Amino acid sequence: MARRPPVVWHPAHRSNYTADNRRAKRIDRVVIHVTQGSYSSAINWFQTPRADASAHYVVRSRDGQVAQCVSDENIAWHAGNWRVNRTSLGIEHEGYFNDPEWFTARMYRSSARLVAHLCRKYDIPTNRRYILGHFEVSNTRCPGPWWWWDHYMRRVRRYA
Repeated sequence: MARRPPVVWHPAHRSNYTADNRRAKRIDRVVIHVTQGSYSSAINWFQTPRADASAHYVVRSRDGQVAQCVSDENIAWHAGNWRVNRTSLGIEHEGYFNDPEWFTARMYRSSARLVAHLCRKYDIPTNRRYILGHFEVSNTRCPGPWWWWDHYMRRVRRYA
């Protein structure tokens, strides 16, 4: 069982998420995203007032560094679907979904450790019914055709 990877705090602007206390509510899924840009541009965007977007975490491609932008107990605006946002955690991954070069072993490893940790913490099953691609909850192609689901889910289950 792997520990949660180290996380750095880069808070989103308070106008880009809904403050809540979800400790008393059910967090029941994780939504996987790709930033369509760089790690730093995603963090900067979430910190921009009135961006109307955020995610709980952002994972950097080259080394797997994880930034947390919204605390788990708050509702990030990541899925384009309020019902899903209310009960999920959003994880962005640096890169472009049409370019597989961004999806590095370090990124997959770090993200899988994070998701395994979150699944343990919130009692979320480690399967594709509860670990979803953004495309499964909203009209988008994210995380795209190059996201290696089988590999990723094997790692999540291994670390859980």
